[in-house]
Amino acid sequence: MPLVMITGQKPIKSSKQGKFQILDVVDVMGPITKSSYQLTSADIISARVREAFRLAEEERPGAVHLELPEDIAIEETDERPIVRSISRRPIAEGKAITTSVKLIEEATKPVLVLGGGANRTLTRKMLFEFVDKTKIPFVTTQLGKGVVDERHLCFLGCAALSAGDFVHAGIEKSDLVITVGHDDIEKPPFFMKHDGPQVIHINHTSAEVDPVYFPQVEVVGDIANAIWQIKEKIEVQEKWDFQDMLATRFAHLEHSKKIRSDDRFPLFPPYLVRQLRNVVPNDGIISLDNGVYKIWFARGYPALFPNTVLLDNALASMGAGLPTAMAVKMLNPDKVVVAVCGDGGFMMNSQELETAVRLKLNIIVLILNDSAYGMVKWKQENQGFDDFGLSFDNPDFVKYAESYGAIGHRVGSSSEFKEIIEMCMSTEGVHVIDCPVDYSENDKILNHQIKEMSSKL
Repeated sequence: MPLVMITGQKPIKSSKQGKFQILDVVDVMGPITKSSYQLTSADIISARVREAFRLAEEERPGAVHLELPEDIAIEETDERPIVRSISRRPIAEGKAITTSVKLIEEATKPVLVLGGGANRTLTRKMLFEFVDKTKIPFVTTQLGKGVVDERHLCFLGCAALSAGDFVHAGIEKSDLVITVGHDDIEKPPFFMKHDGPQVIHINHTSAEVDPVYFPQVEVVGDIANAIWQIKEKIEVQEKWDFQDMLATRFAHLEHSKKIRSDDRFPLFPPYLVRQLRNVVPNDGIISLDNGVYKIWFARGYPALFPNTVLLDNALASMGAGLPTAMAVKMLNPDKVVVAVCGDGGFMMNSQELETAVRLKLNIIVLILNDSAYGMVKWKQENQGFDDFGLSFDNPDFVKYAESYGAIGHRVGSSSEFKEIIEMCMSTEGVHVIDCPVDYSENDKILNHQIKEMSSKL
């Protein structure tokens, strides 16, 4: 996410307080930003601020930090602001396009993998036209959800797990993988092997080679333009055969149909995901915090438009769901916005309810309550460990919401869930919903059942 942040600092030219409250913030910020810089003179502020925004916005977008000491902040300068320059992304080199077209035409089972880079740059139109012409199946990463409407008949699924899901079985059947906007910061959507299919890398930037990603062809330049060029040149081949790959999608849908109708209480995650998808408008936006439910949403919540399923699958920090939803609502005041948080993640930033109420934001905060750190609990169970140190007691979330001036709700049965969501969408204010969830089958389904079924395809 492009972000420019400015932090203060004690005076750097003279100090009457010694080292009191002084920390080397520039070095602290270094590993987690694209650039971290201390402003040492008022005369350089204009240039450094302009550069900070350029760095934050160019590929890959990210955070840039400026430190402004007190004594520099009060200085005066005659320097004027430097305006934004006009620039366009470079387009891919012609031979790379030609080579890619040749490889795709020679393949028998090519597949597209759409990553976060494709979602950022809104390549939806070009990718839809490419898929519509070629009928090449596509997979999304978690950050790539919604680049192309996931109701499309060529959609194979989202790579939510690391391996062993139906979607991975589909990728393994291909003989050519075309990555679009692949970003190494994401969990790998597939594991590249030296004796496996070739890989074409289409992105704004060249590939970062690592043990599981070393593409043979790189198409570097504006993604939408590159896809358009390939689409215009490519000839649809009669030898292309996608039936085996599409069969993995049908198997996923058949399995999902069985589990998403389970209306037990506390709510079963597949059922909850489907019910929320049925209620939220097509252009509604959900902001996911980090927890095991993120896997259920990535697998089972079809994203119909770009950037309508927001999640962090890079550093994957807990506590991001609520503040992200607040920012999204401020940018999209006319859209339904739902923050989906685990109880653990919610409590890490729950004080932001005050901000949401004060700003009069109309948002829904759905808390999936299992009184535990569910993701790590799932991992412990999968690795044969006893449940240790992960269960805790929560506050009364309804009263907690009301103490901030928000509106609290508690789901008491599976039939109430949809009614409460619909009521919240039609009523102004900050709505906090305490929803008990049943994670008892996470290990059985995600670690065993799915792997066994997909391995047979």
